Amino acid sequence: MTDPALKKFIALYLVPASVLADWAKTDPETKKAAEQKMQAEWGKWMSDHAKMITLTEAGGKTKRVTANGAFEARNDIMLYSFIEAETHEAAAKAFENHPHLQIPQSSIEVMEVRPMGGT
Repeated sequence: MTDPALKKFIALYLVPASVLADWAKTDPETKKAAEQKMQAEWGKWMSDHAKMITLTEAGGKTKRVTANGAFEARNDIMLYSFIEAETHEAAAKAFENHPHLQIPQSSIEVMEVRPMGGT
């Protein structure tokens, strides 16, 4: 699905770990209804933007590697997508009304992916 004429980007879907911890304490019925609503809205968004999304997957447990070794760590990355668009602005604009942004304190970072040594 990759088009060599398009630029490549990675979108990081971020939510503070504290927000996820609070969400885990939500009443199960309230939680289920909200999750079903978001899943439906997410599915529509993905369908509407299917031509630009090449992959979306969830992040998992994190290891932070430093000069002192590898350690358990936490970050705010919940999901990521690889996308293709003509410009960085077009890629970012596509996410302006994404359902993920309904989550308190959430954000989406869109970063251009370039070849190593490329410009």
